Amino acid sequence: MSGGDLTPALVHHVVNSLGWRSLRPLQEAAVAPLISGADAILLAPTAGGKTEAAAFPLLSRMADERWSGTSVLYVCPLKALLNNLLPRLETYSSWLGRSAALWHGDTTAAARKRILAARPDILLTTPESLEAMLVSANVDHASFFSGVRTVVADEVHAFAGDDRGWHLLAVLERLQRSIGRPIQRIGLSATVGNPEALLAWLQGSGAGRRHGEVIAPHLSTESASAASSTEVSPGPAGGAAVPPGTVQLDHVGSLDNAATVIAALHRGEKRLVFCESRRYVEELGAKLRGKGVTTFLSHASLSLDERRRAEAAFAEARDCVIISTSTLELGIDVGDLDRVIQIDAPSSVASFLQRLGRSGRRQGSTRNCLFLALDEDGLLAAAGLLLTWSQGWVEPVVAPPEPRHIVAQQLLALCLQENRVGEHLWREWWNGLGPFGDSAEAIVRHLVEEGYLDRDGGMLYIGPEAERRFGQKHFMNLTAVFTAPPQFTVLQGRTEIGRTDPSLLTEWIDGPRRLLLGGRSWQVAYIDWRRKRAYVEPVDGGGKAKWNSVGFAPAGSHRLARAERSVLLGEDPPVTMTARAVDALRRAREEHLEHVHPKGTLILSDQGGHHRWWTWAGYRANATLAASLSAVAVPGQQVNDRWIRLREDVTASSWSNANREAQNRLRLPDIDERALRGLKFSESLPPALATATLAARLADTESAAAVVAEPVRFVRGER
Repeated sequence: MSGGDLTPALVHHVVNSLGWRSLRPLQEAAVAPLISGADAILLAPTAGGKTEAAAFPLLSRMADERWSGTSVLYVCPLKALLNNLLPRLETYSSWLGRSAALWHGDTTAAARKRILAARPDILLTTPESLEAMLVSANVDHASFFSGVRTVVADEVHAFAGDDRGWHLLAVLERLQRSIGRPIQRIGLSATVGNPEALLAWLQGSGAGRRHGEVIAPHLSTESASAASSTEVSPGPAGGAAVPPGTVQLDHVGSLDNAATVIAALHRGEKRLVFCESRRYVEELGAKLRGKGVTTFLSHASLSLDERRRAEAAFAEARDCVIISTSTLELGIDVGDLDRVIQIDAPSSVASFLQRLGRSGRRQGSTRNCLFLALDEDGLLAAAGLLLTWSQGWVEPVVAPPEPRHIVAQQLLALCLQENRVGEHLWREWWNGLGPFGDSAEAIVRHLVEEGYLDRDGGMLYIGPEAERRFGQKHFMNLTAVFTAPPQFTVLQGRTEIGRTDPSLLTEWIDGPRRLLLGGRSWQVAYIDWRRKRAYVEPVDGGGKAKWNSVGFAPAGSHRLARAERSVLLGEDPPVTMTARAVDALRRAREEHLEHVHPKGTLILSDQGGHHRWWTWAGYRANATLAASLSAVAVPGQQVNDRWIRLREDVTASSWSNANREAQNRLRLPDIDERALRGLKFSESLPPALATATLAARLADTESAAAVVAEPVRFVRGER
């Protein structure tokens, strides 16, 4: 095999222990840049060997340069993914007499003591656990992290797309300052539309100052160039196009019918079904079990043991189904899959590519996905997504704008870490990272004024309000950047099944109270309101599943909404469609005949004088447009992807004036105060800044500007 820069002992084990005759293209291409210390983004389809592409050069460098102590941090967005990776990294490191260990929220106190006593060469962890170590009084972080040279961020797109990414970057900057040298940064991803921008983001304060490379040998030069501007070639993660017939679209009309189809098709095979809500996972699981199908479930509200049992049993079984939310979208290994099935459609092309990549890993098998649409909306969403995918487009990964609440959280965490920080020196800890510039001064002033921080002798330290809000359990709540909705733990005896929404335990019912959790029905026997626990016993049927989200969850993008419009205008996705799907799509086109136009948008009025502006612009663009055209838009309306309600007295003249004003200046969306509860640490910001942060994240000014510039037709007499 090649890989000549790898240390000989490692090459020996790759050939003799793994039985590999050669490295994969990505692994070969990554050796020289990573050994040289370059920052990098490694791109390959799911199961493309990215972990080895990062681990082998780093282990070689570790051996050749005689790194000591914990020198490599391997961070993942999911604890389950870390659990899955540990055995592989333990094996690879042992070849060179090195070690790997796991530290996250489920790691026992005894295991943590062993890690602190004998530092592993590779530490697998989450950003939250990494920060918890920095602020813990039980960890000498300056000593423990003194040997760190490199951080590997697996599924880096999952970090970059939300606040956990900003949190990770901020923690890495603090870590670099603690150890006094830059840390090499390596991101692994299977699906990304803008790799160069993602690399610059991952480099943080080092962007433009440190050498970095996008390593993606599976992309041609032309495709790699296009990927920088959000275009990639069709197929899994920009790879070869999927053979015709392996992606199918069906319209089944209901979850009951979906269960019937899944139970009848592909018997004897291992099937992974993705749903877009925990409630659908539970309801579909119960329906399949009722049909005698061996079924397992996985979602975030199931207990860790419940998920592990399901995933282990599924990995060992053959004729079975596992139903999941996005928890199994990332690279957790559940064995060889025969089929991937999608209920309705995921929210992005990138998510679809991740799910498609779960299949076709076995020699001789192909990647495949069957879409089962439950209604017309699900059918249009799936058809639009598949049309967009066939055009070779993947969403760019864009970090959420203006993370002021993360700045507040980091300032508090730094004071907890260092005990006292100079009131004019705190910026140095983030080395010029964007959000921590001059605008952060207003946040510091607010934290002091509200008692989150105290100031004395030019030093900042934790104040009484921070102690009151975050001080429980050694400030554990300060290291988590998400607000989790309140849930009750559900137990059968001492065995935890999972968690459920408290409204299921308080809403009025006639008869016994029954829950659906883990695909089984349970009758509530006793509720411990103080400890937020519900004790249950198994029962045959009648259970109900429900979870409420915190804040808002914006729906589809501008690009996907416009793809739905293209489908309604007659463009078919180039996939296999069943006769039911073809017929349902024909009916949808007839129903929406008056709602779409190829050369602009439409304002339709019905007989009652109600007006709808059919923009097909996507949720965020429509929210921006509704705020920007407040003179003609109905105030306080529930925004959707497709249309905006206009006032009954709108005229062509008033519309023209409002449209002209919007073209000159777009407004950010109005924010419901209830939505701020989903922005953790928002209470530690000045109210105006908290609202502005959320408004900026809800807006899509670029798409809104394009829509207001399009021709508009007024049509009377909407059916």
